[in-house]
Amino acid sequence: MTAPPPLLDAAPGYRARHTLPLRVEALRQLKRRRTLVMGAVLAALPLVLIAAFAIGGGPDDEDGGGRVTLIDTATASGANFAATCLFVSAGFLLVVPVALFCGDTVAAEANWSSLRYLLAAPVPRARLLWSKLAVALGFSAAAMLLLPLVALATGTLAYGWGPLKLPAGGSLAAGDTLARLGLAVAFIFVSQLVTAGLAFWLSTKTDAPLGAVGGAVGLTIIGNVLDAVTALGSWRDVLPAHWQFAWIDALQPQLEWSGMVKGAAVSVTYALVFFALAFRNFSRKDIVS
Repeated sequence: MTAPPPLLDAAPGYRARHTLPLRVEALRQLKRRRTLVMGAVLAALPLVLIAAFAIGGGPDDEDGGGRVTLIDTATASGANFAATCLFVSAGFLLVVPVALFCGDTVAAEANWSSLRYLLAAPVPRARLLWSKLAVALGFSAAAMLLLPLVALATGTLAYGWGPLKLPAGGSLAAGDTLARLGLAVAFIFVSQLVTAGLAFWLSTKTDAPLGAVGGAVGLTIIGNVLDAVTALGSWRDVLPAHWQFAWIDALQPQLEWSGMVKGAAVSVTYALVFFALAFRNFSRKDIVS
């Protein structure tokens, strides 16, 4: 007996690459409450810091040891305020939206019991993952941009526009400021790819979105703790957390690339491994929800 033709061949006009368009997935994610709440939190942080500086009288000119820090220059200009907002949020706050967007995307569908219906549409598994990953990374990048843009706008209104005062001494011309800040934001995004990959992989392993998001955030915190253990010596160089503040080298009189290049290489390597694990796991997983 001749086997019946495959379902995909029997569907005129079917194109796997046309299923689950990015615009459809992006609109679905944009309308979700957690996206709006996360955007509001990131936009509110600069306003909270401006209020804190107004109440407290602004940051001190220098710390007890006579060394000027990035926070000490926060009110020097709008650019300095934007750099300060990045400094206080890069270690943890900016981890949360990345873990949220990448860890919630597949696990939420499974939790809602809608994942099997998407695959029955039929949307190929690889296509579904690529669409969700692209949108999750896009929203993560938007979160990275939202904070410094709001900080730059509100900081300029509060403290005026001017050159970026550098903690190491001197300042950057206004024309170079935006380029340096843009480079800093780009590196922060690249450094968070390891969190994105970890959260995305966990999202394909569990039907509980909170487990995927919380697991990614928790393991990122563990990485920060391990980086603080100086006894590990050179082993810390393979930890993504060790390079998370390398973007500060972009705010030096002479641009330093070595730390950012090493940090980007470590993060991208980990991210590619986790993304590969996510696709491998999802391709073999029994979808029952």
